[in-house]
Amino acid sequence: MAVQTVAGNATTAPVDLGPAAALSCRECGERFELGPLFACASCFGPLEVAYDLPTGSPEELRKRIEAGPDNIWRYAPLLPVPSDVVEKPNINPGFTKLVKADNLARELGVTGGLYVKDDSGNPTHSFKDRVVAIAVEAARAFGFTTLSCSSTGNLAGAVGAAAARAGLRSCVFIPHDLEQGKVVMAAVYGGELVGIEGNYDDVNRFCSELIGDPLGEGWGFVNVNLRPYYGEGSKTLAYEICEQLGWRLPDQIVIPIASGSQLTKIDKGLQELIKLGLVEDRPYKIFGAQAEGCSPVSAAFKAGHDVVRPQKPNTIAKSLAIGNPADGPYVLDIARRTGGAVEDVTDEQVVEAIKLLARTEGIFGETAGGVTLGVTKKLIEAGVIDPTLTTVVVNTGDGLKTLDAVSATSQATATIKPSLDAFRAAGLGTA
Repeated sequence: MAVQTVAGNATTAPVDLGPAAALSCRECGERFELGPLFACASCFGPLEVAYDLPTGSPEELRKRIEAGPDNIWRYAPLLPVPSDVVEKPNINPGFTKLVKADNLARELGVTGGLYVKDDSGNPTHSFKDRVVAIAVEAARAFGFTTLSCSSTGNLAGAVGAAAARAGLRSCVFIPHDLEQGKVVMAAVYGGELVGIEGNYDDVNRFCSELIGDPLGEGWGFVNVNLRPYYGEGSKTLAYEICEQLGWRLPDQIVIPIASGSQLTKIDKGLQELIKLGLVEDRPYKIFGAQAEGCSPVSAAFKAGHDVVRPQKPNTIAKSLAIGNPADGPYVLDIARRTGGAVEDVTDEQVVEAIKLLARTEGIFGETAGGVTLGVTKKLIEAGVIDPTLTTVVVNTGDGLKTLDAVSATSQATATIKPSLDAFRAAGLGTA
């Protein structure tokens, strides 16, 4: 399918993005040819990928998926990627562990089955590897030579790694005050890393300006002009969760909210599995999680609003610190449609939840994971999440990226002389 040229960006024609058929406006439904577009020319609504999904029996499609590689490319028939994607150099993320969290379940009083989808096992230790892997294939298809993004940290590292692997140049933009671990992890891949004085929303505005400037010629911004494709990577979380549960929907799923794209695309993935007959169609609830210091979607949900009012972020959960989330209104729609909710927790509760997950299940999640588990705990205690139903909590990244959040309260138990007498005197080693 041919694509239309967009000012300031390279395109090629035709493109092979597998089952992707067009771009469709979420608001008015107008369709556009595949290309580096992100906003509807008629109503300025956001665009997303529309598909010609596989036909045939669900049993055959399940077998085809299960015979695929142990990464997101097992779901290539449902993604906007070329038919030969497995043969191309990519970081190959996905198929991370779905941990049955029995110790945590006992602590929280959950009897229906509690699972942690632990995406810290991805190549750069966050779920962002999924979305970037899809964006790289779109960048190749459209002839981009530089991969870029605005990032709160994890995305910067994922773009740097994926660009290096794909042989592309990278230049990524971050707020100037990110956690040092994320700065190092973004810089180590050898691309350009630029700190912008301001918060994420300031960074994002700058990137929107750059994309229309001659300096941005040939640049693929994964979360701007490649956003419709990039977002589709989050669907693979839904696919994996259902496959790992034995091809069934979870009853309840708790997802962190930054831009809100991950939550909306997980819902899209669940709906696609239902449509294809890969899972039984039955009710499920989706819950969104935010930090109190950046909770515009939670505030709108509680107030009964359909519009999200921007906030100035002030939280340790910097990967979620997006004060004006693009998908906020769609998150509200999904939470209400499924009977879920959107809630927030304090920074203190975030730290407590990080340590709770580590203590009970041996999973060290970053601050976003603390937000998600903290909200899960809060909603269970409030009677909003049903503890008798199967519940999945999404942990999006590795705690090694946000050590500062827990360093003050996670120190050596004691320092002693190298003798048994000193060990006994300190009262250590006893139950």
